[in-house]
Amino acid sequence: MPLKSDLSVAGEKLDPKNISQATHEFNDNLIKIMEGGPKWYDVGAEKYRRMREAGETPLPAPVLLEGGKNITLPSRDQGRKIPCRVFEPSDGKAKGVFLHIHGGGWVLQSERAQDPYLKFLADTCRMVVVSVGYRLAPEHPYPAPNEDCYDIGEYLIDNAEKDYGVPLLFLGGESAGGHLSAVTCLHLFKSRPKFAFKGLVLNYGVYDLSGLLPQAYNFKLPLVLDFEIMSKFIEAYAAGKSIEERRDPDISPFFADLASLRGKLPPALFTVGGQDLLLDDTVMMATKWMMSGNEGIMKIYPGAPHGFTLFLPSVKTETVKEAMDDIETFVGERC
Repeated sequence: MPLKSDLSVAGEKLDPKNISQATHEFNDNLIKIMEGGPKWYDVGAEKYRRMREAGETPLPAPVLLEGGKNITLPSRDQGRKIPCRVFEPSDGKAKGVFLHIHGGGWVLQSERAQDPYLKFLADTCRMVVVSVGYRLAPEHPYPAPNEDCYDIGEYLIDNAEKDYGVPLLFLGGESAGGHLSAVTCLHLFKSRPKFAFKGLVLNYGVYDLSGLLPQAYNFKLPLVLDFEIMSKFIEAYAAGKSIEERRDPDISPFFADLASLRGKLPPALFTVGGQDLLLDDTVMMATKWMMSGNEGIMKIYPGAPHGFTLFLPSVKTETVKEAMDDIETFVGERC
């Protein structure tokens, strides 16, 4: 019998030969769209946000869907509220609450920037979805974004059943939101030790902010993210922090002592595209999650770029459909 590895990765998912023509065409078009566009750090974060809202950046302006509600929830700071966007299932009763944390490099986007994805979670997964409008860097660097996510998590643990008739069950986000979801989960494990999520949905997150991993150095395609853009995001969020300070688990969850939490953390679905600058982050974090005796499922989508799940509903490549089906299955199996 041949010797078997104790760790295996579906290498065929990363073979360029297995990238579909539709995905190639989508990626090529995305590169063309983003060519020559302004960088947020050249025009300033505040101005770039206004430009994106107005549709003046390469990516289209956010689309607000009917049914989304804007609310505010309390923060730890007296007199300051945290904006949130809420979607409930359009037909039928919810099974639970899904706490969503948006991406955007801790600098861009808002709770109002991904309505199609939030509506998908609400209608397909039967969830009340609460998306957090956390404070953004560089105006509000670490720990401000974390604290807002922690505050909403604690509020929903204590009040979801009163407010929505169902408990908080899931937590998840994309990119910087995947990062903030991971650190929020670890924080809530300490601050609300009797509470446990049914699952985490961590889409193409970044988990080591002390230094980008090899994929970021070797990735040559100007596809959504590049080394400079990602470095600027990290500098804005972890402003003034040394490399050693960035290894604090509240900043880089990859450095958390997960071994001490063996078998105690919730199941986690880690998703990432094969053409993502942050591929290594997902592979490493998912591996560490599973090494610590916690249930982890890692899914790699051939050729998919960073942020691919958020191009709904205009993009319906097989990778987007497969990822949406996987998220629906993961949530559905646990509630």
